[in-house]
Amino acid sequence: MTSPSSLAFSSGTLQQLAADTLDYARDKGASAAETEVSESCGRSVTVRCGEVDTIEYNRDKGLSVGVYLGRRLGCASTSDFSVRAMRETVEAALSIARFTAEDPCAGLPEKEELALGALPDLDLFHPWELSMEEAIVLARRCEEAAFAADARVENSEGGNLSSQQGQFILANSQGFMGGYPSSRHYLSCSVIAGKGEQMQRDYWYSTHRKPNALEAPEAVGQQAARRAVARMGAKKITAGSFPVLFEAPLASGLLRDFVHAASGSPLYHKASFLLDQLGKAIFPGFFTLRERPHLPAALASANFDNEGVRTREREVVQNGILQGYFLNVYSARKLNLQTTANAGGSYNLFLSPGEHTLESLLRQMGRGLLVTELLGHGVNYVTGDYSRGAAGFWIEGGAIAHPVEEITIAGNLRDMFRNIRAIGNDVDTRSSRQTGSWLIAEMTIGS
Repeated sequence: MTSPSSLAFSSGTLQQLAADTLDYARDKGASAAETEVSESCGRSVTVRCGEVDTIEYNRDKGLSVGVYLGRRLGCASTSDFSVRAMRETVEAALSIARFTAEDPCAGLPEKEELALGALPDLDLFHPWELSMEEAIVLARRCEEAAFAADARVENSEGGNLSSQQGQFILANSQGFMGGYPSSRHYLSCSVIAGKGEQMQRDYWYSTHRKPNALEAPEAVGQQAARRAVARMGAKKITAGSFPVLFEAPLASGLLRDFVHAASGSPLYHKASFLLDQLGKAIFPGFFTLRERPHLPAALASANFDNEGVRTREREVVQNGILQGYFLNVYSARKLNLQTTANAGGSYNLFLSPGEHTLESLLRQMGRGLLVTELLGHGVNYVTGDYSRGAAGFWIEGGAIAHPVEEITIAGNLRDMFRNIRAIGNDVDTRSSRQTGSWLIAEMTIGS
């Protein structure tokens, strides 16, 4: 396959470089080796208050190699694709391996675990051949729509358009070689409503692999304006314990916290509150989380993980019970388990939505806090303790009473997961972790 003009190399060129790297590693004495060859390019523009603020172009390439001398591993990388640089990189990795301690868990995946043979096209590559002038127009339309949506929008942090694409080849001495091109496009707007002490900022964005699947610039700008204006007049609230409703985009972040705690490195280092929880109920019975890595054009689709292991659909959580962790080959061996093909992270997580709209979740909550923004990173994955700065809306009688700011919310992820009262049907489809809003029975709110 020949690459489009925006990419500098054909996939055949990258494949040959990967094959030459493995051959040279073998010739120099490596007992096994793996390599990744990649390139990426893109452009980004930000328009602020109608004027072009920043224009960025990026073009990168890289070759990384891991070589094994028995159970000793050495890794090195370069951004130079020349034969000389490739050989020096392999030799550097071998030099590192010679001084590395033996690790019985080190090594390539077993051959039967690899994604060998023909693989389906997942429709991940949709380049956007727009000029910078066209990109500026789209970013400007986004920002102009925010200003036009409400006169209380006084300032802007900018409308932004970014378009990125790349390709890679992953190969190892077990006979695996695979790779593909991919693209991702992004449109966002961040605006400020009000003046002085009444200033409030919020934003909105749209992202997709296909440029024609992005929200219209006007829709992104208008939503950013609505969210900023809605936060005007924010107040502090009295501290106490109340129900908390995490808006869908923030609930996706709670799924991210779950994935981290259920991943290999924290588990085998005994630094996760989810250690030894396989087969146990950690969520309510209505909670079912699926991993679907083969969805066409989805943001985290892949036929194989970063080690070449074939990905597969699975239920990570079924009826509240943890069915599987997120493991690469090394962490699986450390835990005496099988790899789950998650080298590189999770691949398209989908939480089964509930029957409730956001409005019905508010009515079910009655009195409490709707969180629409989180600040800082106060998560202890060893204990599960959770404490974040937050902003959002105070709810009385099942309806929004007023916006709130400068508060904290605190709890423990173990308790938060177990005490999810309901999941919304307002699924945020912009993330690789798709979920509706989460209503949690009780958290501590501080001012």
